[in-house]
Amino acid sequence: MPGKNRVGPDAALLFLADIRDRLSLVSLSSAECSKALIRAAALGTIGGGIYDALLAQRASKVKASALYTRNEKHFLRQGPEVSAIVRRP
Repeated sequence: MPGKNRVGPDAALLFLADIRDRLSLVSLSSAECSKALIRAAALGTIGGGIYDALLAQRASKVKASALYTRNEKHFLRQGPEVSAIVRRP
């Protein structure tokens, strides 16, 4: 995490291990990545919004019922399939 919430590498590894134990990791094929990036470019997405576009593609892939974020605007731009599942924690 940037700024005051930054953690060291050991803490980050523990955090990632905890995530792996609780959640399913979703990978994208190169075609799925391309689809997300093409859509992001068409929407004029820049910066960190690119990562959000890739996360939205993953949510679509697994037909997620909810996508929790504190940055709703980046996900609401990803189309109706994604915007319908965006939630604030």
